[in-house]
Amino acid sequence: MEYTTLNNNKKMPLVGFGVYQIADLKQCEEAVSNALSVGYRSLDTAQSYLNEKAVGNAIANSGIKREDIFLTTKLWVENQGEDNALRAIENSLKRLNTDYLDLFLIHQPFGDYYGSWRAMEKLYKEGVLKAIGISNFYPDRFIDLYYHAQIKPMVNQIEVNPYFQRYDVQALLNEFNTTTEAWAPFAEGKNKLFENPTINQIAQKHGKTAAQVVLRWLTQRNIVVLPKSTHKERMQENIDIFNFKLDEDDINAIKTLDIGKSQFFSHSDPEIAKWMCTRKLHIDD
Repeated sequence: MEYTTLNNNKKMPLVGFGVYQIADLKQCEEAVSNALSVGYRSLDTAQSYLNEKAVGNAIANSGIKREDIFLTTKLWVENQGEDNALRAIENSLKRLNTDYLDLFLIHQPFGDYYGSWRAMEKLYKEGVLKAIGISNFYPDRFIDLYYHAQIKPMVNQIEVNPYFQRYDVQALLNEFNTTTEAWAPFAEGKNKLFENPTINQIAQKHGKTAAQVVLRWLTQRNIVVLPKSTHKERMQENIDIFNFKLDEDDINAIKTLDIGKSQFFSHSDPEIAKWMCTRKLHIDD
């Protein structure tokens, strides 16, 4: 495994296992157990995924020391605000069966995220949160938070994939020493990503799969990736990416695939904003 170093000198694996859309708790626990068994040591969940308890169970039953796992979860919009965030983080810790988190993120740039950030700064100083960051913050909101925060964001988790490459956003985050983390690195297979002839030609050249090429392209940019699969053999493939390197021709070829827009939605869409601001979680604790 290769690592990146956050701006507080904490090391973070470049490849983590994401559990988005694995809402069935039994299936999620099995998937996380399999991921840990093939070598993943970074796990990414969220309050809104409704599966924190399953992730915590898998860790507890893995036989792996807690300190050897880099664990991330995220604060949902309805839990924004200083007091709300403190309670929500405490509940996440209980569900995950841990007394600290390696990384805690504000999931969406809506609601009182300044109050949430103050709560996170407090828990960071207490050692409950080992690193703090944000998710889905576009450049303007990132800069605004950065300049008004006492402790600067260590990570911004955003959509990055071959169809939405975000070189400009990563350059900005690099300027402020904030690590870029990619959700949906495969664009969830949209636009037939795994069948793309350019990516498959590169894969054939290196004797790798299309998925491995995409993940290597991102990690060579020092972007943390969160591939998700419920198939153990694919989990193994997705972590086996550090024994080859893309060359300049490969990278330039992938650059031609950039459409320059999200494959999912825009946070500036009022309907998306309404949905995020009104979605209530129903978590069975």
